[in-house]
Amino acid sequence: MIKNLIRSLLITIFVSTFSFAEIVKEIKVEGNKRISKATINVIGKIKLNEDYNNDNLNNILKNLYNSNFFADVNVNLENGILKINVIENPIIEDIVIEGLTNPKFVESIKERIVLKSRMSFTENQLQNDITLIDNIMKSMGFYFASIQPSILKNDELNSVQLKLIIDQGDKAKIKKISFIGDKKIKDKKLLEAIASEEHKFWKFISNKVYLNKNTIELDKRLLKNYYKNMGYYKVNIIDSFAEFSNKGDFNLIFNIDSGDKFFFNDLKLNIPPDYNDSDFKGVYKIFDQIKNEKYSLDDLNLILKEIDKIASIRLYDFIDAEVDESIVDKNKINFTFNIVDSKKFYVERINILGNYQTIEEVIRNRLIVDEGDPLNSLLYNKSLDNIRGLRIFKRVKGEINDGSENNLKVVNITVEEQPTGEISLAAGVGTTGTIIGGGINEKNFMGKGINLNTNLEVSEEAIKGKFVYSKPNFAYTDNTLFTSLEATTTDYLSDYGYKVKKSGFSIGTEFEQYENLFFSPDISISLENLETDSTASTQLKKQEGNYQDFYFNYGLNYDLRNSSYNPSSGNKSSFYQELPVISDNQEIANTYIFTQYKELNETAGMIGKASLYLKAINSLGNDDVRVSKRGQVPYNRLRGFERGKIGPVSNNDYIGGNYVSSLNLSTNLPAIFSSVDNIDFSYFIDVANVWGVDYDSSIDDGSTIRSSTGIGMNLLTPIGPLSFSLSQPITKTSSDKTETFRFNLGTTF
Repeated sequence: MIKNLIRSLLITIFVSTFSFAEIVKEIKVEGNKRISKATINVIGKIKLNEDYNNDNLNNILKNLYNSNFFADVNVNLENGILKINVIENPIIEDIVIEGLTNPKFVESIKERIVLKSRMSFTENQLQNDITLIDNIMKSMGFYFASIQPSILKNDELNSVQLKLIIDQGDKAKIKKISFIGDKKIKDKKLLEAIASEEHKFWKFISNKVYLNKNTIELDKRLLKNYYKNMGYYKVNIIDSFAEFSNKGDFNLIFNIDSGDKFFFNDLKLNIPPDYNDSDFKGVYKIFDQIKNEKYSLDDLNLILKEIDKIASIRLYDFIDAEVDESIVDKNKINFTFNIVDSKKFYVERINILGNYQTIEEVIRNRLIVDEGDPLNSLLYNKSLDNIRGLRIFKRVKGEINDGSENNLKVVNITVEEQPTGEISLAAGVGTTGTIIGGGINEKNFMGKGINLNTNLEVSEEAIKGKFVYSKPNFAYTDNTLFTSLEATTTDYLSDYGYKVKKSGFSIGTEFEQYENLFFSPDISISLENLETDSTASTQLKKQEGNYQDFYFNYGLNYDLRNSSYNPSSGNKSSFYQELPVISDNQEIANTYIFTQYKELNETAGMIGKASLYLKAINSLGNDDVRVSKRGQVPYNRLRGFERGKIGPVSNNDYIGGNYVSSLNLSTNLPAIFSSVDNIDFSYFIDVANVWGVDYDSSIDDGSTIRSSTGIGMNLLTPIGPLSFSLSQPITKTSSDKTETFRFNLGTTF
């Protein structure tokens, strides 16, 4: 009985299904004006002399609707004739975007929306594009933007003119940035690590004070890298969110779970048997240096960088590095670097996309892998990092596709442009005077990767201005070419009877001569005028006049710090020499600076710093060193004394000396007010001296060492960062002018 029932049901279903099937012998299309019958057949995937049932007819409807060409579609199959009645969507004659002043921004939006001129118009797609534009505006910081569409229809032509009226509104300002969760690091230091800034009334120029989705994502990456470099291997930036306040701005909050500190444990390198182990001695050297040290992302990248270098120098073209990590003893990490042979592909072509402003040469100059080269994944990723390192693109994305042959690949590199100019103003206030300055910086002038930097500084006795032009990879040499113009006026007529005006020009280059050793030669030409009055000293009156100098200068920098930002270990050595080629006085200057960093207390994050500064200025002939070139102790290297108010004195003027030296010892004090996020304390000892007067040995003043000790404080206040020091001179002379308090209040906006 049951079997018969099932059989009857199946027969009924089979018969009913095919009772609606019919062979299409003819196709009739009505209502179409712009879309041809042939095009409709292709879109609907309709074929003559085939059976069509209800499911097939529904598929035709879906295909035609999904094309967005039609507002309405009706399909009917009867007596072998398939009738299709359509009402076409209007075509877009033109799309106009109003309300935005930047034409490049307008073009960018037009490229990203789906609706285009000469396309079919649908209300649904219009709403999708409005949502997309709204998200774009929010990513630029315009959270209060509104987009109003205006549609002008022409029924006769079945067309529309579309206008999108965008009211940007005010940019969303960041009132406060907070860090919550198990963060372990003070807010003050975290604020220094991210790109976003809190809005203040004087920061009317900076774009960093506006809420921006892209910048927030960058902040999260910066925070994660910062924590990992501090040893927090398992750090998690749980989320970030913005709270809208009743004052019309936002509070930006980052929720952080730092986890525990981790340390490098065993580090191993596995290489293929046919590779030479001695080629990788640089990797083993790094292993020895970082074993048992706290985990650092920079150290890990240093190992991969060394492997990159070996791959390019030793011609291991087809290699890849796989890194295995395992945690042992709760807070130690074993790393195994497996060097493996990768598949042998070659680069057929590299396409650069998205660079509507930057010329292609700037990007290609950063590539390590070029067309025709073996496709080495390590060097390919390094090439992308080099492009990101230009810091002129918002995003850099690489994609590898199949080429014209099996062993060839096509590389597509897509960049997204971003604004690269910045205007800054700064104000510094101290107990011995006030300095106001500002500048304009452009990182990608004319899209050629050129850096332009201008600065102006005004104090009570001096005005200084400088313009610097810098061109990376000049003439495809991997060297940076820089040139500068500067002018300085120092007016001491009312105090000491003299005034110095100086203007100059220099041109030079900088490059990495050896690993971590940078060489920077340049030549400079300057014109100087020394003016005196009756109150000037006899020696100054002898120097009155005009001077012309042509110098060859160079610098050597050897940088072994674990990080250029907030280093905790390592050292940096710098040597600078100024050699006269043609000069009225033939002065030669030598400067040496050595700075050592050491972690004194790993748990508390206590970092010690020792810095040595030595300088000597002498004349190669019988002339005395000019007053403008005499040495002074840099202001930040001798606290407890007024700026330039120590050393030899002539006519009540502190004239400086032929020799300068200083030793600075300092450490941060993380245990003091450790629970207060916006304040840091430090302890310092400064020792310095200025001596040597070539024209009068009686005022040499070389026997007395100046020294001081004190406490420093860095405080993040609502009106800007405040640095404050309380100093006590230990040794001095009666002519020295001391100061107990020193503070510097400044900001950049």
